Amino acid sequence: MLDTNAQACESGLSVLEVGVYRGPHIYSATPMVRVQIDLGRFETKPSSALPGFSDALLAALPGLAQHGCSVGAPGGFVRRLVEGTWLGHVIEHVALELQTEAGFPQTRGKTRSVRGRPGCYNVMFAYGDEEVARASARLAIELVLDLIDGAPPARGLDRIADPSEGDIAAKRRALNALAARRKLGPSTQAIVDAAKRRGVPVTRLDDRSFLRLGWGAAQRTLRASISSDTSHIAVETAGDKDLTKRLLRQAALPAPRGDVARTLEEARRIAGQIGYPVVVKPLSANHGRGVSTDVSADSLHQAFEQALTHGRRVIVEQFYAGRDFRALVINGKLEAIAERVPAYVDGDGVHSVAELVAQKNQDERRGDGHANVMTRIALDEASAALLARSGLTFDTIPETGARVQLKQTANLSTGGEAIDRTDDIHPVNRAIVERAAAIIGLDIAGIDLVTPDITRPLGEVGGGIVEINAAPGLRMHLAPSRGRPRPVGDG
Repeated sequence: MLDTNAQACESGLSVLEVGVYRGPHIYSATPMVRVQIDLGRFETKPSSALPGFSDALLAALPGLAQHGCSVGAPGGFVRRLVEGTWLGHVIEHVALELQTEAGFPQTRGKTRSVRGRPGCYNVMFAYGDEEVARASARLAIELVLDLIDGAPPARGLDRIADPSEGDIAAKRRALNALAARRKLGPSTQAIVDAAKRRGVPVTRLDDRSFLRLGWGAAQRTLRASISSDTSHIAVETAGDKDLTKRLLRQAALPAPRGDVARTLEEARRIAGQIGYPVVVKPLSANHGRGVSTDVSADSLHQAFEQALTHGRRVIVEQFYAGRDFRALVINGKLEAIAERVPAYVDGDGVHSVAELVAQKNQDERRGDGHANVMTRIALDEASAALLARSGLTFDTIPETGARVQLKQTANLSTGGEAIDRTDDIHPVNRAIVERAAAIIGLDIAGIDLVTPDITRPLGEVGGGIVEINAAPGLRMHLAPSRGRPRPVGDG
């Protein structure tokens, strides 16, 4: 990608060209952004000749003090800054530091004069995300010039990136907001990190999680944990919970009995045939949406209405008593299994349920959605209904040590926690989940089990497979709340 303009600005800094190198190139083996600039009158004004500039720059970006530069040790760049260095070199380091502040840390850069063109420099720096890097380059130039008294605005900045509104502080906030939007989720980032450790080039193909690994005939694409080898039919099958269950039962694997209902009368008939309690859930929803467990005859109507909000067809099936587990199978092999614990708080005899949730949400590992390894707990109508079944409200102050469950399902997306159990699973159960993934045809599968004891065969303790998921999240295995992290991104 190249944008050129031969016109330079004699009085001030001007951007002449912008290039983004997404693979090895003539300047480096590292993917880089290159901004060619003409310093104009600043060609004769190194940093040491600009009164107060160095101190103001370090006050604005304290992290620059850790840049080693050509000295190769922290403080190296500060030394060059005080001794005197040209603004192209300064802009390089500022662009690197702005990326680091925004959550895309980079350290490699270089600035070289353009042969035969006095005052022109190629400013180059590594990047983690192309859009964030381009915005950082633009802001780096704006910030540097803002610290120089009487410096005219740079020309050609629109060649780098679209402008942000406001002063420099507002533009830095806008850059950080852009970086937050561009940041990959934990699952995708783990795969990217694993690829880079192996020297596999990674190219982002959209503003979400669609990636290309490698080049040419050997390349593979993926979106989150869906790969170019993932069968579309397998994804469709896993999305149909009733079909999945029938295929598993035909293969003599433990799966709950049940059927699909469109009306409350059908749901009552199915539940009567199975026997209460039952599980009620939408046919095609995910992330635990609309799922009710341990449903009695009295609560069936409410559970059915909740499931209907996520689809017109509702599954009513056998309820397995026990703990919730998620097994991850990659290319036919079980790579990890985690016990999932529904969102909860433990009483201290002082604080209310709502206050305890607020305290728990302060855990730095928790964030919104899937951005962090854990998700903040949201108190909603479903939480209120669950608490009401035990005579509690959000204002109740639980006794010391009393555990209060806040969600019916154990999904991490609703604030649940994960405990690694990979070393505990019984060999029979391992074989069951690996066979289940093969039956559905998924190369990457998340298999949900409910069993009282994962260390014993499912057939002995009455457990079974309750769901199979395409595009399973990896974060519960990468960073469990307790237990050993599993490097499943390497799979």
